[in-house]
Formats: sequence, C-alpha cells, structure tokens
Amino acid sequence: MSDELSAHPNVLAVDLDGTLLRSDLLLESGLAFIRKAPLRALQPLMWLISGRARLKARLAEEVALDVAMLPYDRQTIDLLEAERARGREIVLATASYRSYADQVADHLRLFDRVMATDRDTNLSSGNKRDALVREFGEKGFDYVGNSLHDLPVWAAARNAYVVNPEPGVESRVRALGNLKLVIKGDAPGLGTWIRALRIHQWLKNALIFVPLLSSHRLGDLALFGDGVLAFLLFGLCASSVYLLNDLLDLEDDRHHARKRHRPFASGTLSIKAGLALIPVLLAVAFLGAALVLPWPFIFALVAYYGLTLAYSLILKRVMMLDVVTLALLYTSRIVAGTLALELTLTFWMLAFSVFMFLSLALVKRYAELRDARMAGTSEKTRGRGYYPDDLEMISSLGAAAGYCAVLVLALYIQDEGTVELYRHPQAIWLACPLLLFWISRTWLLTHRGQMHDDPVLFAVKDRVSLTIGVLFGAVFWLAA
Repeated sequence: MSDELSAHPNVLAVDLDGTLLRSDLLLESGLAFIRKAPLRALQPLMWLISGRARLKARLAEEVALDVAMLPYDRQTIDLLEAERARGREIVLATASYRSYADQVADHLRLFDRVMATDRDTNLSSGNKRDALVREFGEKGFDYVGNSLHDLPVWAAARNAYVVNPEPGVESRVRALGNLKLVIKGDAPGLGTWIRALRIHQWLKNALIFVPLLSSHRLGDLALFGDGVLAFLLFGLCASSVYLLNDLLDLEDDRHHARKRHRPFASGTLSIKAGLALIPVLLAVAFLGAALVLPWPFIFALVAYYGLTLAYSLILKRVMMLDVVTLALLYTSRIVAGTLALELTLTFWMLAFSVFMFLSLALVKRYAELRDARMAGTSEKTRGRGYYPDDLEMISSLGAAAGYCAVLVLALYIQDEGTVELYRHPQAIWLACPLLLFWISRTWLLTHRGQMHDDPVLFAVKDRVSLTIGVLFGAVFWLAA
C-alpha cells in the first residue's frame, strides 16, 4: 500500500456483499431457505411486500449460515489488515442483516464497529450514506464498495475505494472525483462458465442416440440430425439444472474437498449471474424443442427437469431414493431419445439401463462415503442420507445391480425381436463377459479408492474402460 493512505481519515468503512465477500448474503440465505423448506419457496415474496429489511430479518431467523466457509475476497482483507495496522478504525457497513454481519465480524476479527440492516432499516444506498454521515460526518470517512447502490455513499466519503466493480461502476465513481484505489480480481473467463455449465456432463446425453443404435438406423441422416439437436437441447436443459443444483448446494459444496472449488461455491461466479442464466437456458431448450422436434420430447424435458428439481431439493438427501432417482435420470435420456426420434422403447433397453445406472449411482455414493470414512468421519455425510458404516451394504447392492444388468443382456439375446434384428444374435454372448469384467473392475477400483466421484466421467478417461467399450461395440457390429 502507498504511504499516502496514512493521510486518509481515520475511519475506513467497508461493504460486505460483493466487496469483502465474493457473494451476496441475501441471495445465499434465500437459496438456503428454499433448500431447507422447498414447499415454502414462495414465502419470501410475501415477506418482501413488507420491505427488504423485513425479508432479511425473516430469512436470518429461518436460516443459519456458516460464515467461516464463505468466499472472502483476499485482496480486500489484505487492504483492511494493512489499514488496521496503521491504526485506522475499520467499520463494517453492510446491507446484510445484523446477525449475519456480527458473525462475519466475529470470524474475521478486523472490525471496530458493525453497522448493518435491522428490522426497521435496510442499510443500503442512501440509508447507509445517512448512517455513516451521522456517525462520522460528511467526508469524514473512506468507503470501500463495489456496486451502483454504493454511489451515494462514495459521494459522501472523502476517498472512494472500488473492489471488483459491477459494470459501469468504476466510471461513475471516477466522475465523483474522489476515487483513490481500484482493486480487481481476475474476471471469470469462458473456461469458468464451461465448468459451471458442466459441459463435460453432456457426454451423458449421448444416451439419446441409444435408441437409434439399437434400431440399426444410425445411417438415417434425418434421424441422426434430429438426434444431434435433441442432444444439444437436452444439454441446455441439463446445464440449467446443474446451475440451480450448485446454487442450492453452496454450503455443502464448501465443506467438500473438491466441490468447494466450483465456480459458485468459491465465489468465482456471482449468484446473480447464475440465477439470470437459468431461465435463459430453459427458454432456449424448450423453444427449440417446440419448434423443431416432436412434441412428446417436450414432455421428456419437463419430466427430466421436474425429477432433477425434486432430486436437488429433497430426494438427494433420502437414503436409496437418491440413487434410484439418479438411475431414472440416466434412463430418462434414453426415453427422450426415443420420443425425439419417434422410435420404439423396448423393455430390454429400459431394464438394462435402470440396473446399470443404479450400479453406477451406488459407485458414486460409495466413493463419497469411502472418502468420509478415510477422513475419520462416523456421522451422517453432509447433505446425504448415509453413514460411512453403510459402505459394505452399498457395495453389495451396487455389484448386484450391475450383475442384474448383465443378466438382462443375456436374456435379451433369446428374445424373438433380437433374432429379427441380428444375423448372428449368439455373438452378443461375447458382450456378457466384457460387461462382467468392466463392472467387477469398476467396483474393485472404487473399493481401493481409485474411482472419481463420477464413474461415467472416469470411464471416459480410463483406457481400459474405453477399450472395453470399443470391444463391446465390435461385438454388436459382428452380431449384426
């Protein structure tokens, strides 16, 4: 810091949301409330009728936030620590509710005073300016903020500090003539958004092409084109769900060794941006489906979105119901493919996919529980309905489900419809030992702690799995 900072007024007031914190506590508490009580999701709108102060008060009463895990801005903390070392009085002046602000102050131990929203006054914009002027006088303080709501406060401050400014803010503050310092972190790039949208998860949407493959019509260019479009639209719908899921799981993700680095949990992307993009993705997905694809495909999207929403809000925390739901979500992609391409959905296809993806869902849970056991945890895992002691039962159920998928494949060979589709249906028997090997190996690797928490992505990167996949496809090609 420059030596000239010591000439500033003795008081340095700092905003919380978007400045000291790379998040927004009103949105955090609102999302946490929806997750806690999804059937009361619209109630905050009723509280808002009585004013933002009333809304913040009620949310603070309903929701406890772990302030120790919030994404604080390191550069802002460094600024406050440097100024505090120079003997300046540091004031937290925030529109967040008083109880949250006090918890943050207790956690950081940087502040001499806390000024925050109470039941009667929303300490934002002009209200914050008036409160600071009453306490320290016009031009009697410096102020650190980031948003357009802070402009009245900067206008009353002697010196303005701008941290990670919203669009248009920096130029407006420069026009005031008292801009002293601008602190900017790295702006999120395209790669960050790709991570947030989980484009890599779109690989799962390749299941949409399974009906096309099983009906031996992959060479039909018109159907293949419709399949590509269905793949893209389903991906947009899925990405909107991934965004919502990450926003609802902020606190749980921050307690997870890997998930805490996700763009929203880490504060790299703003909650506002995520909330704004969700309806855009959904609108494009459903509008595209309505204009180009058969209308039953729209019902598949609706069912997928509804089931995923139920999973994010409730089902993911219910023992066994969560993994059954995951299996159904995988299977729904195959159903969506049959509806988009107007093909026939067979019993064998559904039975095989449900058992196979139930096994993979249990692999995912086993990997999470194993990590918890290795960390010495014995209580129920955060956000889930399982205990580390459930590991052995999970592995038994998962392996059994995988072997049931192999059994379905074996029975499929004897079906009359299979005989009509393949010249040499007996050759499909070769696929059974391949599948048995892959399922057994997958579970052994998971047991050894070598499995990524998403087995589908693991398989895409694993050479042995890719080899098995090629051989599996070759068997069906020979049979045809």
